[in-house]
Amino acid sequence: MFYRYMMLFTMLLCLGACQSTNVQSDYDTKYDFSDLKTFHFIDTPDQGDPLSAERIRANILSTLTAKGFVEQQENSDFTVSYGFLTKDKPKSSGLSIGLGTGTSGSHGGVGVGTSMGIPIGSDSAKIQVIQVDIIDTKENRLIWRGTDEFDFESGGDEKVVETSKTITNILALFPLAQRLTKQPKC
Repeated sequence: MFYRYMMLFTMLLCLGACQSTNVQSDYDTKYDFSDLKTFHFIDTPDQGDPLSAERIRANILSTLTAKGFVEQQENSDFTVSYGFLTKDKPKSSGLSIGLGTGTSGSHGGVGVGTSMGIPIGSDSAKIQVIQVDIIDTKENRLIWRGTDEFDFESGGDEKVVETSKTITNILALFPLAQRLTKQPKC
């Protein structure tokens, strides 16, 4: 009986260890998002990284277009603004706790262990935080905001892929307010 409980507990720990998305969003709960069909971009101020700015804009455009929205400069239903920030990834202590179970013949056992890693050398990883704002054109007010972040070691292909995934994750929550629940990724 004890063994079954421990197996169930271990399975729950494994499910809890699944990586969940960091996407955060907020929206006007009284706004009717079903009327939104067309959009245009607001020019964003230079943030010192034109490569990231262009990748983010291109991914927002392709994601919104794939969702059925149409880019239209004049008389659009909503405008899109975005911003991003790159910061150093905090160094971690490397402390981890593990739980294991096992059997040998008719005997079972449970083990708990800890380990601590000591960071050697520099931690050159960075975090890119991206925020996307949706603004009602007629009322000129914010109606939806989504934010997510990703870690990266260097630019290039890795950053292109992570930027695309992050924008997809952010805009997966737009515009349907009823779908704004976090889903674990395993």
